[in-house]
Amino acid sequence: MASPQLNWLIVRNNNAFLKKARNIKQPFSVEPNNLTNKSSFRYSGLVQRKTVGVNFAPDKKGFVVVLKKPKAQGRPSKTYSEIKMKHAGFRRPLKKLRNTLVKNKYRKDLTKAALVRASVILKSQQQPKKKSKGKKGE
Repeated sequence: MASPQLNWLIVRNNNAFLKKARNIKQPFSVEPNNLTNKSSFRYSGLVQRKTVGVNFAPDKKGFVVVLKKPKAQGRPSKTYSEIKMKHAGFRRPLKKLRNTLVKNKYRKDLTKAALVRASVILKSQQQPKKKSKGKKGE
């Protein structure tokens, strides 16, 4: 397998996941396991050996963490592992995510981006608070 740097030089300007537009310096990327959707070597889910992805859960309760295993590069069916994290409050799934990334020695530069993406997903799944109406006589 070629090095990640060489792979990046090949796919950085042309791949199916790039979304280019006029007057934008850096194009967006919709590739899997790209936490920030920026087209850059650091966040690329295609060329890095260890990547992390945070997606919506299919049942819309919690989120799914997708980890890329570096030792399974030659076996596409075993390359990715998914961990489902359900709601049990707001902070608990985020703590479980951080512990999973630290315990498995995933890249430290992706930890903050993964936590931000997971918290945005959890906030979007919360029920909106009902606003109380004032009293009629006032």
